[in-house]
Amino acid sequence: MAKKVLLIRLSSLGDVIHTIPLANSLKSAGYEITWLVSEKGIQVLEGNPCVDKVILAPVQLWKKRGPSLKSFKEYLSILKQLRSEHFDIAIDVQMMLKSLYWMAFCGAKRRIISKQAREFSILGANEVIPRITEHLNSPVIRNYMKYADYLGVNTDKIKVTLPERSGEVKAKVDELLKDIKKPLVVIAPATTWAPKHWNKDHWKKVVEGIKPNCTIVFTGGPKDNELISYIGGDEFLNLAGKTDVMELAEVFSRADIVLAPDSGSAHLAWATQKPAVVTIFTCTPLKYLAPPGDEKKYIAVTGNLSCQPCFKRKCKLGTNACTNLPEPQEIINIVNKLLEKDRNVV
Repeated sequence: MAKKVLLIRLSSLGDVIHTIPLANSLKSAGYEITWLVSEKGIQVLEGNPCVDKVILAPVQLWKKRGPSLKSFKEYLSILKQLRSEHFDIAIDVQMMLKSLYWMAFCGAKRRIISKQAREFSILGANEVIPRITEHLNSPVIRNYMKYADYLGVNTDKIKVTLPERSGEVKAKVDELLKDIKKPLVVIAPATTWAPKHWNKDHWKKVVEGIKPNCTIVFTGGPKDNELISYIGGDEFLNLAGKTDVMELAEVFSRADIVLAPDSGSAHLAWATQKPAVVTIFTCTPLKYLAPPGDEKKYIAVTGNLSCQPCFKRKCKLGTNACTNLPEPQEIINIVNKLLEKDRNVV
């Protein structure tokens, strides 16, 4: 009988995607995989071949609701479900306070965490492995794979998978993109950290520099419409707020190029394994978070300031100077070169 593994990785979308190769490695080695996840990542896991079962912890709902008896009862019900699975191994990839209680009380015989765990989450484990991140030049996906290394699993290959998109999803995207004639460049300019946003005037210049050679489509959430309107002048198709995660993945899978800051969108585009992905890094570490693989297809760009990468949500210098780099012409050149390469292939 296959040994049962519980992966605890609640959020965010990008972090969940970074953990999928770990799940695939364990699954390929014969383990039965259950994943505890929150609302932000559940769509990329339900129906994903990397897992056998997905359990939702509605963290965002509980936050919105506030402390309540109802939430506590829901928590206990999920915990009871976890314990009924009789896991052989639990791995806390979240490594934060929000995962401590799940880890401590899930009932797994072996509860494994890295020494770098924060916010007392190490207390939920009974096996502690060395730090999985020694420096920010080590790709985060490879770092997570160290849990598989610890279990003696071969991790030579990074395999990322997504659920198959339904016919309904494909039909909706067919309709959304029905007027696309030229090569498709999708721009997803927004993310959750303000310091990860690239200068919006730079985005405008990029749009002007590439639009003769392609069709541009914008994506994002409902809150991103003002930014997108500024960048694109309402000249292009704007899908912000019009797609869920799987529909967005389908849009990315139809694209030739996706442009984005370091964001869930960039990582989702990479996970489709279809478009070239150009990722712009400001305050976050490129070598740590850049989509891995063919460097001619997955291109990450950053500035050369001495303070980069600070990996902080707020600029200590108060300048946000990193958001002005790289220069827009560098991105224009990269995109047009990729488009020219595609035309030559055809």
